[in-house]
Amino acid sequence: MRWDGGRSSNVNDTRGSGGGGKVIGGGIGALVIGVIIYLLGGDPSQVLNSASMSGGEKTEEQKKVEDVLVDRSSQVLLYTEIVWDSLFKAHGENYVKPELTIFNFQVQSGCGGAGASTGPFYCPMDNTLYMDLSFFTEMEERFHVGGDFPMAYVIAHEVGHHVQNLLGISGKAQEYMQRVSKKEANAASVKLELQADFFAGVWAHHANRMYHILEEGDIEEAMNAASSVGDDRLQKESGGRVVPDAFTHGTSEQRMRWFRKGYETGDMSAGDTFGSDDL
Repeated sequence: MRWDGGRSSNVNDTRGSGGGGKVIGGGIGALVIGVIIYLLGGDPSQVLNSASMSGGEKTEEQKKVEDVLVDRSSQVLLYTEIVWDSLFKAHGENYVKPELTIFNFQVQSGCGGAGASTGPFYCPMDNTLYMDLSFFTEMEERFHVGGDFPMAYVIAHEVGHHVQNLLGISGKAQEYMQRVSKKEANAASVKLELQADFFAGVWAHHANRMYHILEEGDIEEAMNAASSVGDDRLQKESGGRVVPDAFTHGTSEQRMRWFRKGYETGDMSAGDTFGSDDL
């Protein structure tokens, strides 16, 4: 990915400051260092336990790496703001920009307290994306998801949840999930996550058309990341059997397919996962 764009003014860097609704997108959520706990479908704390517990003093090198991640996160957020503002205006709607809060180890959001083990998440109560940067390094080391575009994918996925919130999709889904069985609620959760993957693809399509941000191999990196965080693969790697009724984020194949559909079409109206018989 080309890192030569402007920066968003909606980034709140709370590193070093220490840190209630429902968290949406607690993991999706994944691609380089950053994709996946929310995108994870399983229990992220099992994967990020070491990250959430390591509260020691950071080295100067670690601080420099984090500063670069913050800078790049700000660039990606600006690209999402420009693309979604343009798409909303084309449909006669107003796009309300979300804020991105960077934190270390724990944070207090409008949806309650959260830690590194939660992974990147979006809180609809305060229209804010939350990311602990230690999560990125942990994902790179444990899942071997390389490249730099995966970080953009993770942010774009969480922004996808914000888009769902603005369109009223997530609110309706949450109301439905509270009325039905756990199996049915899990199925609705999968549809929300796959649509957020689709919206991430739509963003990539338009951001590249407008600013030529993608480099050779970027989409392949996104596909690799999406494949790494499918519910089926995560259940297998955890030593258990694959239980489709317990899926909350979708299979590796589904995640890759919906992201690619968004990227190839660029049409936000083509991502109705709730009305699709073929997820």
